[in-house]
Amino acid sequence: MQSDDPTVIRVLAIHTDDIVSALEANARRDVGAVLRVTPPFTGRMRARIHLAGRESPYGDPAPLHVEPERLVDAPAFPDPDTTEDELRADPDASYSSERHRERHEAAVAAWRRAVRDAIRDRATIETLQGPHEVEVRRLG
Repeated sequence: MQSDDPTVIRVLAIHTDDIVSALEANARRDVGAVLRVTPPFTGRMRARIHLAGRESPYGDPAPLHVEPERLVDAPAFPDPDTTEDELRADPDASYSSERHRERHEAAVAAWRRAVRDAIRDRATIETLQGPHEVEVRRLG
């Protein structure tokens, strides 16, 4: 059954890469990446990565924008300055810009793996009707 009411959603199906990419885009550039659910709403909906604020005005009902942070219990995105500090403090490594780049790339790769492992099975999303709990199903 289709509805204008997003609280009919029981399950959000989301590609794991979309969650990771949205979190990373927001951490790196604060671009407003969300996971968008487009009406009409049903019990099982697909959410896709989207940049909020980059579209024409919506009709009624408007799509639902889910903040990716609501779907995970992930560590903070690695900061290049922290990576540099850790490298400089490592007594077994000497600093170079190449080592810094390699170490930071490794930290980002580890963060991506951690996010994949930290996706919740259930999440509370915000709707115009208030908070609503859904099951999160990972794709891919």
